[in-house]
Amino acid sequence: MATDRTEGEVDPLDSFRQFFALERDVLVLSLSMLAFSLAFQMTSRYLPEYMRVLGASASVIGLYGSVGNLISAVYPYPGGAVSDRLGSRFALTAFGVLATLGFGVWYLAAVVGSVTVGPLSLPAWLFVFVGLFLAQAWKSFGLGATFAIVKQSVPPDRLAMGFASTEVFRRLGFLVGPLLAAGLLAATVGFLDGFQLVLLVAIGFGAVATVAQHLLYDASEDTLGKSFEGVSQVLTDLREMPATLRPLLVADTLVRFANGMVYVFFVIVVTDFLSVGFTGFGFDLRPDAFFGVLLGVEMVVAILSMAPVSKLAEYAGLKPAVALGFSVYALFPLLLIFAPANQWVLLLLFAYSGLRFAGLPAHKALIVGPAQADAGGRVTGSYYLVRNTLVIPSAALGGWLYGADWAVDLGGFVLQAGPQLAFAVATAVGALGVAYFVVFGREFEPYE
Repeated sequence: MATDRTEGEVDPLDSFRQFFALERDVLVLSLSMLAFSLAFQMTSRYLPEYMRVLGASASVIGLYGSVGNLISAVYPYPGGAVSDRLGSRFALTAFGVLATLGFGVWYLAAVVGSVTVGPLSLPAWLFVFVGLFLAQAWKSFGLGATFAIVKQSVPPDRLAMGFASTEVFRRLGFLVGPLLAAGLLAATVGFLDGFQLVLLVAIGFGAVATVAQHLLYDASEDTLGKSFEGVSQVLTDLREMPATLRPLLVADTLVRFANGMVYVFFVIVVTDFLSVGFTGFGFDLRPDAFFGVLLGVEMVVAILSMAPVSKLAEYAGLKPAVALGFSVYALFPLLLIFAPANQWVLLLLFAYSGLRFAGLPAHKALIVGPAQADAGGRVTGSYYLVRNTLVIPSAALGGWLYGADWAVDLGGFVLQAGPQLAFAVATAVGALGVAYFVVFGREFEPYE
């Protein structure tokens, strides 16, 4: 999109200026994106605790994380095909309806409870799996297109700042959602009652956003593309992936695998393993409400750090910024699981965790930068397809380690399964990814 600013200048506040300029489609899509981001962030980070309260074991919660990884891996391709083939308006409406229904299914899990079907007794937490397939539908469109648009609109040596401008706006939902959930939880007697209220608010957000985007979105500019060409198209895109991306892909997969092993257990560590609430400044928060505050602190640091780190990347290169984000991903699990049960320590740790997002714009620039001008979307889709597919089993492995009770005597040193081992193994895998990237990672030429 052309602007009146100096050529090559990218402002992290561009997204907000477009929003307040009330350009119709920008306004509609921005409101929709924000609403669904709020709804999903209010609910998704608390779902493992919800499942635990409904009777799910650590292994089941880990399996839930892996199913989420599976959906993230397989949804973008068919989601993009639907959008290209049927038009953005229909796709947006369909994805919005499915996501809102998913929030409703999550709500019913506690209302209906376990269900008996003939000789089978279906546990209440099974509803969470069903709802997950629906609720994540809104995330299945636009990933490759977003990357390609930024690449086409921003000079190569400013890609990191270009992605920073989009990330800052998107992350506002990540900030407000958990804080809103924390407020609702703090206002109720117990977690289950509070989370049911959170889910009702999420359903409201989804319903309003779906109706608004269907009625207000101008579909006159939509174009219908050709149908998906099949598996051969995916294989061709993978073969044509730029060679400079391969070290990044290996390292990123290791780091994300490590994070995926324990990500779903962060809420349980705060609310159950450490059981830390917050007292001070006139507040007395239960651990579940405090977790929402911790997520808010994490996202404040993320939002404040992305633009400065992206600007610094223009002088120091993309690789150091990406390495910074990877290192935070790797170290945070070990620091969290061995942290003292102290509210101030947890606040500092989650503030530190926010720095993992600081390298995200540089990371995206490093992915799409080497792609040809007309292949940014395909390169992005191929990259994420490989990474997300390989990461699928991570949460199941982490859940098995977290909930197991076996021990192995290694000549006087006893290796005990449990939360500490799961989080320590995650950090070890993440550290391997960081080391691989530092040694073999390639810089994008305009930043050298």
